[in-house]
Amino acid sequence: MKNTALTKIHESMGARVVSFAGYNMPVTFEGVIAEHETVRKGVGVFDVSHMGEFWVKGPKAFEFTQKVTSNDVSKLTNGKVQYTCFPNGKGGIVDDLLVYRIDEETYLLVVNASNIDKDWQWCISQNSMGAELFNASDEISQLAVQGPKGLEAMQKLTNEPITDMEYYTFKKLNFAGVEDVILSTTGYTGSGGCEIYMANADAEKIYKAVLEAGEEYGIRPIGLAARDTLRLEMGFCLYGNDIDDTTSPIEAGLGWITKFTEGNDFIDRELLAKQKEEGPTRRLRGFEMIDKGIPRQHYEICTADGELIGEVTSGTMSPSTKKAIGLGYINTGHNKFDSEVYIKVRNKLLKARIVRPPFYKA
Repeated sequence: MKNTALTKIHESMGARVVSFAGYNMPVTFEGVIAEHETVRKGVGVFDVSHMGEFWVKGPKAFEFTQKVTSNDVSKLTNGKVQYTCFPNGKGGIVDDLLVYRIDEETYLLVVNASNIDKDWQWCISQNSMGAELFNASDEISQLAVQGPKGLEAMQKLTNEPITDMEYYTFKKLNFAGVEDVILSTTGYTGSGGCEIYMANADAEKIYKAVLEAGEEYGIRPIGLAARDTLRLEMGFCLYGNDIDDTTSPIEAGLGWITKFTEGNDFIDRELLAKQKEEGPTRRLRGFEMIDKGIPRQHYEICTADGELIGEVTSGTMSPSTKKAIGLGYINTGHNKFDSEVYIKVRNKLLKARIVRPPFYKA
């Protein structure tokens, strides 16, 4: 197991540390519900240094990035970020990721921790045009400062204005006395805030500065368990649960990051365009439980008479709404919004209603 630059600090703070994606990561500090509410109402900080970072550079950087990602990279300008995915050449998804445009010949790809090696091999295999690729995953630390008070708290650590930054933009700035830190208005919680990228050597200094700057705002360290409940309340996909190599972005409701614009000849364009036109045989849907019970991954989704029509991909008891919620793929003909389905829990069929995420609305 690898450690992040902050693992020992987490342990000294009393975190419950578990193995995740090859790293020792804090799953909780003071409890999932308390940490969840801290982010929704104030500000919390996650160590997400296990995430992967690939640099794409040189005169072929745009051509490569446009080919391997489903969104339209030509729409990016310097300082903009784009959510997208790697299509796998068979209609599925290698990974979902963020693309940062530093300049016309420099892009940063931020990928999921559990997929770093797979994604890196995929990028190498698709680099027929000779872009310059660098896997910087072991060199970069990342913090996610999330919550409605996040940017206000972090403004204390830089002279650059950040509180008025647009969603999905970034700046390279002096932060907590460290040069060339990347701060972006992105995140996986739906409660605002930012994500901060730095060299491993600067992580401890910046982490301590973040906690000190956020003290008057009630900042707390947050673990991965609350990160999962927060993202699920927003209906955000988790790779390995809601999307994977067998699910298409069209099925997953990610048509909005699958752009069939002129000149955007990404991998699987024709296959996915055909699927969009004809309609997929299933779709990822959100649902709220009506009967008492908590849905879990791989639970069957059925009709009232027990016919199998889908499968749960994620589920939890929502701390914010106090409802049991979930995501799952449901076959066409059974997946209209507001219709009722049944989740099979311990051989009992429990009633649920199909709803459109987000489940939590601020």
